[in-house]
Formats: sequence, C-alpha cells, structure tokens
Amino acid sequence: QVQMVESGGGLVQAGGSLRLSCAASGSIFHINDMGWYRQTPGKQRELVATITGGGSTKYGDSVKGRFTISRDNAKNTVYLQMNSLKPDDTAVYYCNAYVNYGLRAWGQGTQVTVSS
Repeated sequence: QVQMVESGGGLVQAGGSLRLSCAASGSIFHINDMGWYRQTPGKQRELVATITGGGSTKYGDSVKGRFTISRDNAKNTVYLQMNSLKPDDTAVYYCNAYVNYGLRAWGQGTQVTVSS
C-alpha cells in the first residue's frame, strides 16, 4: 500500500506564490518519476511538471518560467513552487509517482484558487 499526501494548497491573489508538497509513504523501495497534474471541472487532467529520479524536469507550456518542481529523495517528497500565479492556474492539483517499478500512485488532490 502506497499513500501520497499533498499539502500547501489554498487561496492566493494573482501574482502571488504558493508551494505544494507531496510525501509518499508506505511499502516503497523505489520511486522513479514524480510529478504534478491539475484539473478543472469539465476538463481533462493536464500535466504541470514532472521530475525523474535523476532530477530531469519537464513542464507544461502554460507554467514554464513560473513554476519549479523539485524533490527530496531521502524524504520521498516532491515539491511544486508556483510563482506569478494567474487566475487560470486555479485547479485541483494532484501529485503522482511511479513506485516500485509498476505502480502509478496518485494523491487525493489539493485545491489552488487564484483570485484576480
């Protein structure tokens, strides 16, 4: 059993910043890719950012230059630093990890709301 627990969401004004965290716990012996996705009502879940075990990163076009993904392998935790937030960034943010060479684990989601 693997759990992904997110924290750090909330309400922020446009132009502000938030930092999301997601810790993986349970029966884990290896984590490869970790990442963040987001979803708004009526739309498909979209990629925000991913990071490999070696630290290579990939970002969705809409967040490049504003968001930064990082991870702490010793803590099985992935972070998302979000700067220069826009109302269009409002969504439920989900963390994700590829665990133990065969399991794609998801968090429960954390709401981020950016007011104009």
